[in-house]
Amino acid sequence: MTILDKIIAFKKKEVAKIKAEVPVQKLVKSPKFKRTPISLKKALLEVGSTGIIAEFKRQSPSKGIINDKVSVSEVTQGYLNANVAAQSILTDTSFFGGSIADLMEARIVNQEKPILRKDFVVDGFQIVEAKAIGADVILLIVSCLNAKELKNYGNLATDLGLSVLYEVHTQEDLDKISDLDNKIIGINNRNLKTFEVDLEHSIKLANQIPDNSIKVSESGISDPKIITGLKEFGFQGFLIGENFMKEEDPGEACQDFINQIR
Repeated sequence: MTILDKIIAFKKKEVAKIKAEVPVQKLVKSPKFKRTPISLKKALLEVGSTGIIAEFKRQSPSKGIINDKVSVSEVTQGYLNANVAAQSILTDTSFFGGSIADLMEARIVNQEKPILRKDFVVDGFQIVEAKAIGADVILLIVSCLNAKELKNYGNLATDLGLSVLYEVHTQEDLDKISDLDNKIIGINNRNLKTFEVDLEHSIKLANQIPDNSIKVSESGISDPKIITGLKEFGFQGFLIGENFMKEEDPGEACQDFINQIR
């Protein structure tokens, strides 16, 4: 059993428990549910966009504690000052030390940039919950879902006005998405089964994604020169977390990084 298998099995139990306690109607009636989500596509494509989706991540199964000293609000503000295109907030508690409270806190600070709820979606309930806590974008990890779930969850998110980042790692993952046109496709350079990182992954799969879709490279981006190289292969988004979070001041690290992108 891989780490990913363990996470998904745990997540299914966790979500079932929350669903039993929190009615969907309660989520729909929450104040944030009425807000219009900010478009990730627009944020990545607008003139002058840095393309950086900066992540708040305290820990991970592969690295353990990355940074548990900084607050969500100070990091979120630092990322905003650095002019990121979007933010990603981990809301998984058991494996990544995050929470939905983290995203809600980030939303208070950040009213103008899209926020991705970074979690393992295994149920439509989590998508409704994402909107209720103020997220603009959800993540669908293709290897964790079947083709029908991908379609249904994608449609549900779109109906709620949320953007969807479809995360793939292999050609098999890409083939599972029914229609690649006009989607935001994130290529994870980290193999979630082994947690090994290979940047060649983004480049190999990039050609298989249509030009009218947005390509996002995720994980293992530690040098501004990598961004320049990936842009040549049509990438417009770059999800970076650990590289900033391992520093004492993630916002400042993000600013320094962005300043070096040519």
